[in-house]
Amino acid sequence: LESIDGDSPIIVFIDELPWMDTQKSRFIKAFEYFWNSWGATNNRLKLIVCGSATTWMRENVLSDKGGLYNRTTRSIYLAPFSLYETEQYLISRGINWNRYQIAECYMILGGTPLYLQMLERDKSLTQNIDNLFFVQNAPLSREYNFLFRSLFNEATLHKQVIEALASKASGLTRTEIMAATKIEDGGALTKALRNLCDCDFIRQYTAFGKTERGTIYQLTDLFTLFHLRYVKGYRGQDENHWQNMIDSPSRRAWSGYSFEQLSLHHIRQIKQKLGISGVQSDICGWKGDGAQIDLLIDRRDQTINLCEMKFSQGEYEITKQYDERLRERAEIFRSATKTRKAIHQTFVTTYGLKKNMYSGTVQSEVLLDDLFVE
Repeated sequence: LESIDGDSPIIVFIDELPWMDTQKSRFIKAFEYFWNSWGATNNRLKLIVCGSATTWMRENVLSDKGGLYNRTTRSIYLAPFSLYETEQYLISRGINWNRYQIAECYMILGGTPLYLQMLERDKSLTQNIDNLFFVQNAPLSREYNFLFRSLFNEATLHKQVIEALASKASGLTRTEIMAATKIEDGGALTKALRNLCDCDFIRQYTAFGKTERGTIYQLTDLFTLFHLRYVKGYRGQDENHWQNMIDSPSRRAWSGYSFEQLSLHHIRQIKQKLGISGVQSDICGWKGDGAQIDLLIDRRDQTINLCEMKFSQGEYEITKQYDERLRERAEIFRSATKTRKAIHQTFVTTYGLKKNMYSGTVQSEVLLDDLFVE
């Protein structure tokens, strides 16, 4: 670097910095010495480091208490693609799927560019999923274990937490996680939960009307949800496994739950469609005797949106029985929480509601197209 003449900036980019910190390498000490003894004094040098192991980056760079303390000029959080970005990326690759297919793809692979890069444009979505997960030696069939080993030193501990959360769609409290995993209360569990939140595997939220002590942790990583549901433990020889499950009850149940998680990844777009982008809101859930609400938008303008998410191939029809259930749920919620706010029934669907004598129960709708807004 010293041999580079001139006044122009010298940019050094190190990808996957954590991988350089192997056992007994003393890499961190050497890195600290390089920066403090020479790098920090060279005004031309711009050092950019990145790493997918969020825990390592936070502990050794961003929040380091040693030689790299307060050395970071700026941190950049690289979020997964949104639906809009996924669509734009697929178009750039010559993959021209409709938005229903793109949503289903997102519900399986999430917004991870590395996985999206593996899609082949001459194959359908279903064919691609079979090739990525279910054929012999499929490239993503072992990705789950590799992912956790590469991200976390205590991979087994983190997987225990993840797999406990996968067993309950609405999430678990810390106490429930300890009961399910037999992990003792303490710093190890606290660190694991923080790591999983930082890496976007889980989200934490406080149930409506509860204090911070009632924090709930919920698995929201779409790739992990799909893997634990269909790939982990799969020993079949059917190379068209996903194709052959198209109309199965299992796949319909999975798509409904995964669409709920997809919606949680696009709260900003939902609020934009509802015209409340500028209204301060708490995003949470609620569960009471005989009723459960997976997405609740508690607004400062004295309104609460009770959201239902439905993934269907056509317009969703509210039947008489379902209408009665929606009304009953709203009354149970109002009675149990003692809220005085206005309650709006909101539906997030693929193609909207079928207009009938019961659709008037719903005050607002969000369509799949609305989730594709930039």
